[in-house]
Amino acid sequence: MNKSAVILVNLGTPNAPTARAVRHFLTPFLSDYRVVEAPRLLWWFVLRLIVIPLRAKKVANAYREIWWEEGSPLRVVSQRQVSALQAMLDTEYGSSAPLVLSAETYGDSSLTSNIAALKAKGIEQYIVVPLYPQYSGSTTGAIYDQLADIVRGERNVPDINTVKSFYNQPEYIEALSQSVLAHWKKHGRNQKLLISFHGIPQEYTDKGDPYYDQCMATAEALALALQLEASDWKVGFQSRFGPKQWLQPYTDEQLKVWVQEGVESVDVISPAFVADCLETLEELNIGSRKLFMDAGGVEYSYIPCVNDSPAFIKSLLCLVKQKFL
Repeated sequence: MNKSAVILVNLGTPNAPTARAVRHFLTPFLSDYRVVEAPRLLWWFVLRLIVIPLRAKKVANAYREIWWEEGSPLRVVSQRQVSALQAMLDTEYGSSAPLVLSAETYGDSSLTSNIAALKAKGIEQYIVVPLYPQYSGSTTGAIYDQLADIVRGERNVPDINTVKSFYNQPEYIEALSQSVLAHWKKHGRNQKLLISFHGIPQEYTDKGDPYYDQCMATAEALALALQLEASDWKVGFQSRFGPKQWLQPYTDEQLKVWVQEGVESVDVISPAFVADCLETLEELNIGSRKLFMDAGGVEYSYIPCVNDSPAFIKSLLCLVKQKFL
């Protein structure tokens, strides 16, 4: 009997593009101290009385713009990744291949419930793969917290291996470069490539979070793989929230600067995400596109995430094999 499992973990998503579903998702997400480092009592009131009421409808409308017939893009892609990795493992290891499933840090399919269900089936060994290439305490760190809670509650603790990051994994960089090259082959190459990462508050980096350095390492490795000159590309950070200073340069400001410098066409990719989601399909492909065009840009092209591309699934396979196969 198979005694191992691979759990691919992503952030999670609302179950529907409605204000009620968004409130249900955002409340535990933004309540996590890993995500928002603020005094707990004060933040409790601010979150529930100001942030959630103001943002729920707006975020629901954004989800509505990108919602797929099959459901939330993030969840749909996550299931495709599970199926593709399972098929690849089955091909290579046959009946001894581990079971592959997905979990969400803040969604309905939690790590706790998944591991409990696996234990009930007699599966005792797990490799947990946070689908964040670059480590941050606000993302992967939250997954470690949940795993610690699981271990703390067990007398016979499960055997858990966790992939901390894969920001410079050669197979991941290859998957990224293949995505860019395939896009350029189909749509042509624009003047500049903007490599946009989800931002975090600057103070998190100042306290020792390695996220910024890992983002820069990913961007530089991708630029090298694409044989780009320094003048061909820039890094930007998107999705800032609240009054604090976040990592810079900001994606929206960089796009405006390029227009002011006479740049008419850009390609945009976000290696912080391995599955297309709200931050890519709505923020980058809709919001940033409009900003660039309204500022005077002529051509804006969004390059999709690696999603369930064979090259990315191969990179996941390599991560799994390095851990316990």
